[in-house]
Amino acid sequence: MHSHVDPAVFLQGISGFLCAFYVSLAVMNAIMAAKIWKSGQSQKLFEVFGVTFTNVHLWIVVTALFTMVAPIAWSGDPWAMKAISVPQGLRDQINQWMGPVVYNVGTLVVLAVMFQFRRFFVRPMVAWTMLNLALVTMGFSMTDQNFAAIVTKPDNVPIVGLVFLLGFFTWLATYKAVRNDERLKQGLGPLEAEDSDKVLVWPDLVYTELICMVALTALLLLWAIALQAPLEEPASAVKTPNPSKAPWYFLGLQEMLVYYDPWMAGVVLPSVILVGLMAIPYIDFNPKGNGYYTFDERKFSIITFLFGFLPLWVGMIVLGTFIRGPNWNMFGPYEYWDVHKLEVLNN
Repeated sequence: MHSHVDPAVFLQGISGFLCAFYVSLAVMNAIMAAKIWKSGQSQKLFEVFGVTFTNVHLWIVVTALFTMVAPIAWSGDPWAMKAISVPQGLRDQINQWMGPVVYNVGTLVVLAVMFQFRRFFVRPMVAWTMLNLALVTMGFSMTDQNFAAIVTKPDNVPIVGLVFLLGFFTWLATYKAVRNDERLKQGLGPLEAEDSDKVLVWPDLVYTELICMVALTALLLLWAIALQAPLEEPASAVKTPNPSKAPWYFLGLQEMLVYYDPWMAGVVLPSVILVGLMAIPYIDFNPKGNGYYTFDERKFSIITFLFGFLPLWVGMIVLGTFIRGPNWNMFGPYEYWDVHKLEVLNN
């Protein structure tokens, strides 16, 4: 369950974080605008009265908008914060729609649409726009106490980072695959073949690893200072936490226990999944696509892996982390975790 405080007190408490969040978004878009302008890769969007507007102007406007939103967030005023919050009606509708069928079918449809139109979604401008929309949605949702209680829980902060990092690396791999597919259609070699220069382990690789080690150590120190350790009360044999969740990497298995017999969900299906993944190279023995990113040449392997990894594994982790609440009921992202909520079960 989530503990609630007075809305005005809650907004004042989160105002500093939201202000820093929107300032970070403004800086991020300003850097993007400067990078595009400096590289000379600006693209014309439209023209009004002889004035040409490019994507550089677009990200400058977005930077200005985030800069104006930051003081509103800093004020913590309940009336002003309504302008940078998800409307209550929309929140209620999302909570009402949230369910296992909508969630699972929705993730599959999103994955299918994005890969069917991958050449559109991998465009840097489209991807950057989607990132901004995702971050804005998260910022607007943080003014809701129920959403903020889930997202800011120390156990769940890494899952939020996992979602964004996974989205980035999936986009990056697909972006490179689409570029290589276009080059192969033109009779050219993959981009990886052009970068065949050897790199010395010493000092090039060792220095890079040392810098990464120092940076990650600093990040972990800041993380340990900023976030409280997710420790709970001592375990008791007569009192079970509600909800009682497995570690995040086992939430997919715990989710399957809702629908299947424990033997099926805990032993048979995981074994089938592992054996199936190991069998992919023997089923799809296409020699193409080795050592470079491609989609057209290895469709079966890529679709099979992503289908099992994104919606059926990562999707279950997100579901178990943010949507499953007391009594393992499903709650909307803006819904109060009421331990007395009853779900109608149809057997």
